[in-house]
Amino acid sequence: MKERPDMFVVTVLLEVDGRHLPEFMAEMKKQARNSLEREKGCRQFDICVDAQAPRRVFLYEIYADKTAFDAHLRTDHFLEFDRRVNDWLVSKGVECWERLESDG
Repeated sequence: MKERPDMFVVTVLLEVDGRHLPEFMAEMKKQARNSLEREKGCRQFDICVDAQAPRRVFLYEIYADKTAFDAHLRTDHFLEFDRRVNDWLVSKGVECWERLESDG
């Protein structure tokens, strides 16, 4: 593995209140689309749902670097999304990673 980070990765594990799941998923899809279309530094934004527990949502986001992710957190579309869905969440866990280029 190379020593320098290739990309900045963010994983988010959410548990959504079942009463708000349909509207949350609509907002989540809109947020992913906005991030990919409006943010030069956003490279990937995947939304995954637990097949056995659809209220559990896993996000896998890739940014050019930490600066790009920090910029993401200040965008109007993220701030609006976060404000809108915050009360619909039971829990939220965020982890940040540095993806390394593999040798070969």
